[in-house]
Amino acid sequence: MAWRRPGAGVMGLAALAVGAILLAQSLRADDAASAARAVRLSSVDGQVRLSQGGEVLADKALANTPLFEGTQVAASEDGRAEIQFEDGSLARIAPNSTLTLSVLRGQGETGDVELVLEGGLGYFELQGKGQAGHFRVRFGESVVTASGFTVLRINLDRSPGELAVFSGNAHLERANSPALDLRGGESAVLDGAGGSQYHLAESIEPDSWDSWNADRDQVLTAEAVTRTGAANSFGGNSNPAWSDLDANGSWYNVPDQGYVWSPYEAADAGWDPYGNGYWMWTPRFGYIWVSGASWGYMPYQCGLWNYYDGFGWGWAPGMDGCPAWWGTGYYGPVIGIAPGGYRPPLRPRPPRRHPPGGGGGPGPHPVLAVNRGFAGATAGLPMRNRTTPVTIAGHIVAPLRPLSPRPQYDHSASSFVNRAQPVYPGAAGRISGPPRATGSTYSGNRPASSSAPRSSTGSGSQHAPAPSHASSGGGSSASHSSGGGYSGGGGGGSHSGGGGGSSSHH
Repeated sequence: MAWRRPGAGVMGLAALAVGAILLAQSLRADDAASAARAVRLSSVDGQVRLSQGGEVLADKALANTPLFEGTQVAASEDGRAEIQFEDGSLARIAPNSTLTLSVLRGQGETGDVELVLEGGLGYFELQGKGQAGHFRVRFGESVVTASGFTVLRINLDRSPGELAVFSGNAHLERANSPALDLRGGESAVLDGAGGSQYHLAESIEPDSWDSWNADRDQVLTAEAVTRTGAANSFGGNSNPAWSDLDANGSWYNVPDQGYVWSPYEAADAGWDPYGNGYWMWTPRFGYIWVSGASWGYMPYQCGLWNYYDGFGWGWAPGMDGCPAWWGTGYYGPVIGIAPGGYRPPLRPRPPRRHPPGGGGGPGPHPVLAVNRGFAGATAGLPMRNRTTPVTIAGHIVAPLRPLSPRPQYDHSASSFVNRAQPVYPGAAGRISGPPRATGSTYSGNRPASSSAPRSSTGSGSQHAPAPSHASSGGGSSASHSSGGGYSGGGGGGSHSGGGGGSSSHH
């Protein structure tokens, strides 16, 4: 692809022409390629390993990495990770936990997602819309689906597993067992003695990592306070990655071009959209770009970066929305118009041969860091903020203003307090199959854990740090409470230590 610097008058048309060509390439891709789908590894703390097909992609995973079908995410004893899906659903794993994206295909109502929690502790916030009935969480011989917005926790440290539903409705199926429906505030312990019974309670025992889950929601809520209406006309506008853009830059509705977004730091002389990041190997697509910016996911999955005279760098999703690049056959820098003398970082060539046995790892496929600036850029670019108009492609435009915050599950103490009936006696009408045997009702006392305590950092009373955008351009910040009634570990969960700290996007 060639880059050139047009005059200000033709810049918009040239950018749109390049965008139209690349979008057409995406639409013409063959069925196998067009089915390619990626979701975002949105937050990483500590050591988290990514692998696929037995090949290690990264020993230390990077936030903003696109994850594809078959990717395994494994957190070490100090690792934590969060995955964001296009509809706003989330998956999080605590230390010593492993999650595999076993199925990741299609989009919207035809989309199909299956996550397999292979060990440890996982949290899942399932939106239950658009992909209703196509989003499954599997653990052991059990599988969970949701109806409507549902928040749940799965603990495999005590085999064959425990399921807690904080909010919404979950449907649990298990081989050779009757199906079970759970509502918010209920939990179930699976029978580990080879039986087909569940131990069900109308209460949820707190775990020391619940506060970390709540803190991560606080970070997303703080970012969503700055959400504008720019993404409303695009597909996948429920993706939390759009909020990252609102929180860290400004949107402009430019006549004849559509929406253009620019990060606050783009006003700095020498700033380069590909100045800070990594090239990471993937089995299907070779080396792909992973941005080092906290907001750096969406602008590298679709759309085009353009350089506007007198304004600087801006990213345009395109007039027709924002289809992902996966399946186009082009995975280098997505730049439409660049300033004179600009050269994007070169995409590394794949190695000529794989190691014996088809193994991989960081040796033959290293994660390659990029840290550079553009010396040819000029100073004196206008500041980006939430109030000051700017000139883009000859048009004076004002930044878009924020809308309403992101709807969020209320992590309150009441979710973990026993109701009027402390033990659910029969679940009449909500268990599919034969009635539960007498005496199988969950008594509230867990069996002793057979696994070592989960390692953690910090205490449950610690708060997450303010989002990194809090001081840029007047971005809103939120206090990060420890989750009401379940902060600080609260009572003997197997995940000792508290784990209250939370990481923003690195």
